[in-house]
Amino acid sequence: MFITFEGSEGSGKTSQILPLERTLKDAGYNVLTTREPGGTPIGDRVREILFDFKNTDMHPRTEILLFQASRAQHVEQIIKPYLEKGGVVICDRYADSTLAYQGYGYQQDIEQLRDLVNFATCGLRPDLTIFVDVDVEVGLRRRVLAGKLNRLDAYTVAFYERVRQGYYELLRLDPERWVIIDGNRSFEQVRVDIYQVVLERLQQASSYRE
Repeated sequence: MFITFEGSEGSGKTSQILPLERTLKDAGYNVLTTREPGGTPIGDRVREILFDFKNTDMHPRTEILLFQASRAQHVEQIIKPYLEKGGVVICDRYADSTLAYQGYGYQQDIEQLRDLVNFATCGLRPDLTIFVDVDVEVGLRRRVLAGKLNRLDAYTVAFYERVRQGYYELLRLDPERWVIIDGNRSFEQVRVDIYQVVLERLQQASSYRE
């Protein structure tokens, strides 16, 4: 089973992945966690370029293509092999981030982006996508307080509002795959809800157990 986490800046999704991994492993599941951009040595080099404040003049098309380059390597080197062995892959961001950020955020052509994403992933789609949703200004305050800002945080509130609405549009188009989790609540409340959702899906696919 391929599970992805999505959310705008400061949603807290990344912090939820490690405890989920531990809990699932304790329950007997064969789990791999990974992230985008990155996940491979090549992808991590691309991540450095994408996140570096020195590259603030990067054109949106350049950014889009760099994300797809990292993703193509990630899918072929890490994600597909693990899924083929019967494992559960949990990925912090995936193709939907491109559609939400570069598509709806930058207001680029969505269908062109879908074609690029499909090429990069060879059509590999998640079985479950968890969208940890927070109010935009709440999420941005969290990022500032955490001191974890990078080049991709340096956009306007209006940009992030478009990203958030983009996620809702993606959810509307594919409701069976997406689950919304309210990320405005406490860490523990969010953790419990995520675990319940994931466990329910995994129990429906018991062949993924070790």
